[in-house]
Amino acid sequence: MSELPVVEEITSTVWKSLNREAFHVGKNLVGMGRGRASSTSTSTSTDPWDYEAYISFRGEDTRNNFRDYLYAALCQKGIRTFAEDLKGRDIASTILEAIKKSRCALEMIIECKNQNGKLIIPIFYHIEPSDVRKQRGRYAEAFRKHEKSGFADKTQRWREAMTLVANLSGWHIQNGSEADAIEEITSAILGRLSQKVLYVEEGLIGMDSGFIETIMQMIKPLSSDVHMVGIYGLGGIGKTTIAKVLFNHIASDFMVASFMADVREISKRNGLLHLQMQLLRDSSIRNIESVSNVDEAIPIIKARLCFKKVLLVLDDVDNSNQLEALAGDRNWFGPGSIIIVTTREKHLLEHKMDALYEAKKLEDKESIQLFSWYAFDQNHPKECYETLSSSVVHYLDGLPLGLKVLGRFLRGKTIREWDSELCKLKQEPNQEIQGVLKRSYDELDHTRKQIFLDVACFFNGEDIDFVTRILDACNFYAESGIRVLTDKCLISILDNKIWMHDLIQQMGREIVRQESPEDPGKRSRLCYPEGISRVLARKTGTEAIKGILFNFSIPKPIHITTESFVMMKNLKLLKFYSQLESTSLSEDNRMQLSKDFEFPSYELRYLYWQGYPLESLPSSFHAEDLVELDMCYSSLKQLWENDLLLEKLNTIRLSCSQHLTEITDISLSVPNLEKLILVCLRSTHLLES
Repeated sequence: MSELPVVEEITSTVWKSLNREAFHVGKNLVGMGRGRASSTSTSTSTDPWDYEAYISFRGEDTRNNFRDYLYAALCQKGIRTFAEDLKGRDIASTILEAIKKSRCALEMIIECKNQNGKLIIPIFYHIEPSDVRKQRGRYAEAFRKHEKSGFADKTQRWREAMTLVANLSGWHIQNGSEADAIEEITSAILGRLSQKVLYVEEGLIGMDSGFIETIMQMIKPLSSDVHMVGIYGLGGIGKTTIAKVLFNHIASDFMVASFMADVREISKRNGLLHLQMQLLRDSSIRNIESVSNVDEAIPIIKARLCFKKVLLVLDDVDNSNQLEALAGDRNWFGPGSIIIVTTREKHLLEHKMDALYEAKKLEDKESIQLFSWYAFDQNHPKECYETLSSSVVHYLDGLPLGLKVLGRFLRGKTIREWDSELCKLKQEPNQEIQGVLKRSYDELDHTRKQIFLDVACFFNGEDIDFVTRILDACNFYAESGIRVLTDKCLISILDNKIWMHDLIQQMGREIVRQESPEDPGKRSRLCYPEGISRVLARKTGTEAIKGILFNFSIPKPIHITTESFVMMKNLKLLKFYSQLESTSLSEDNRMQLSKDFEFPSYELRYLYWQGYPLESLPSSFHAEDLVELDMCYSSLKQLWENDLLLEKLNTIRLSCSQHLTEITDISLSVPNLEKLILVCLRSTHLLES
């Protein structure tokens, strides 16, 4: 019996362009680094590689069984294979030539890995990888003999090579069916040789070599650690495209590469087990038909992938159960594995990922380029369409999905048709874009939907502390709700202000409009001046209205009566403001009120009335739940006439109310007042308690 066979079945997968479909991007590729794109047709020229695999087994007990079976299996699958013959003849030159011409080197030749970019995959045949890694047992004895024979320099290089190879993930064949092992090995090699490149749409913008370099630094492809990276952002921002580009860029360096698209939808439609089986099939794992449930699949995934270098992309994850079923722990995967997760749900990533990347909207220049590719088949607008294109790009606010959708839609249309569509978009958003964005809203519970709609209609760009105070007064649990909206990428917090992408805001306002498309008086929130003017003038308001945001910078005055508000008994938020010069508001007020004007106040939480034209609030004013009152630039002489108790009111702003001379019993009326802002007043007397 010969000495314990050296591990040496080493499979090297493919150089990046190996038998793969070309990077299909069409003719309009913008901002992409060289080397990331090629012709759409696969080369049929003379192949510089005579062999796709090279087998070297030095043990006599493998040459006539395992090696021969593996050689036959590879050839049967159509893989051009060279098998080293060790029957006593001197074929060193033949072997060397074969190695040079092999696409997949199955030998421990580190130079091939370092110089030619080959990925080495060892097969540990009836031997422990740790014995090879640490050169124990007969390895230690063999090395000592070589060193005593004067080969100390060479043996040191051999030791380093053995350690390197033994640290790579591969197959460990100890017990079990060797036929199954051979089938798995050959299937994996064939899979790598014929690996497909994911289709990426034409017109990629903003993904040049610098972008790729930034992402590569995050995913650390050269590390031996298992690395998990999360990519998050709002719908349509380009997360999937980024993941595809990364996958195409590095997939050939991995023993197993699996891109699991649309995880959310597939798990919803077919279940998590379907996704687990896809992962196992992508890993060339056989005999999995009997797996019947998610919990049964998890140990199989872990056992079969923990020694393999895996690239796994989970695209559009929206639930932690999906992560637990497909990539529950780093120890499921072999050294050097990379797991990439894309999601709209940032909170799913925060505890598992090693790095996070937020997909950002495009800059104006990039937006024009992307839109132009789809609208004009070039990277800039056609003559006479420059201004219209700028208007579309401004409306879409850097969202790649929107730029593509509207570019395709407007392609070939006349200038008059463009004008007409732009006017329509201001009132009614594109349904394809709306559908993608609305998905995140649909997943919210009732209370958080109310927060989202309030932000979309009233609070975009407002201070987060102010918004939290108002929403809490509406019993919306603002702290928790705002965090959920942030995690879903529906809003962002910058400089302590809440910001919402323009298309997300329009989506929210469209949801409100659809509550009653023909009759704005039956909607829950009013924020468009035309609709508000109509409701107030025609007195068609109803109990459905909970908030009004009215910019009354309108060409002609509007006359409002008590009857305009009489049915709005659930009004919680009321903000009237003007974009005219503030100093002229009290003299040139475009909102006319009768002296006996009244409005429902019992449910009010927030009242902001810039340039309020009357001398005091209505005698019927009883806003027990009011938390903030802002009457800047008003004609008030006093706040209210009757005794009031407003225990929840904590902020009053009366700046630039030039006629205000008295604030009566404020300490008694507003016992919990925290802020009283009186700027630019002539003379004001505060009565002490």
